[in-house]
Amino acid sequence: MLKKYFALILLGAFVVSCGSTRSKTGIATKNAEAVSVIQKHYNEEAGFKTASGKLRAVYQDEEKTQSVNLSFRMKKDEVIWMSASILGFPVAKAYITPESVSYYEKVSQTYFEGDFELISQFLGTPLDFQKLQNLLLGQAIYDLRIEEYEFTQSPRGFQFVQDPEAGMKKMFLLKPSNYKAEAQQLVQDAENRSLTVTYSDYQKLQGFLFPDNIRIVASEGGVSTNIELTYRSVSFDEEVSFPFDIPGGYEQISLK
Repeated sequence: MLKKYFALILLGAFVVSCGSTRSKTGIATKNAEAVSVIQKHYNEEAGFKTASGKLRAVYQDEEKTQSVNLSFRMKKDEVIWMSASILGFPVAKAYITPESVSYYEKVSQTYFEGDFELISQFLGTPLDFQKLQNLLLGQAIYDLRIEEYEFTQSPRGFQFVQDPEAGMKKMFLLKPSNYKAEAQQLVQDAENRSLTVTYSDYQKLQGFLFPDNIRIVASEGGVSTNIELTYRSVSFDEEVSFPFDIPGGYEQISLK
């Protein structure tokens, strides 16, 4: 059961990847106001080196609703580590880097070791570490600087939309108050698949803007899976470790 939490956290990055490198120079969108908003969005990106804290995850599909406590640690751009517990008892751990994805579950005594390519094949769509990190931090999943978007402004916020005739429609809505993500949506009509991520609010901690609550809704073939993440505590730039050793005797899971 716990594999669903980590699978959905990865599914939170289940976005089609046409290129995930960060743009350091230039912005493709020509609208001057849009360029200003994009620059402010990246200026507000939290510049911490490490983060750690606790969050609550609630998972819901058509069959059940389940909640779990997660401890997380992050070394920005390098490592995301999570440990899950129920009623105070550790039940699973995950260790994710740009090159690898690993987790183990104590209840079933199973583990997975692979990379994003294997996870992408299993989910049927490419993903990467950067997109997962962006989702968890309230940044646009895709780099808004790389591609050109249609830009509109409304009382809801600043909206960027790219709707190609074939492929995936991308929509990003930024909050006018802080230029962080309000909502993100990716839709693949041909595959009847979509991902919607919404952020209810942000908290300012040690000078950094950080999400307070994230809701992820992944739909495919008319079936939806939901996960809600609520950050309970977060601290930055403290010394952190990432203990992860798969216990002996556990059975390896194959996604092929």
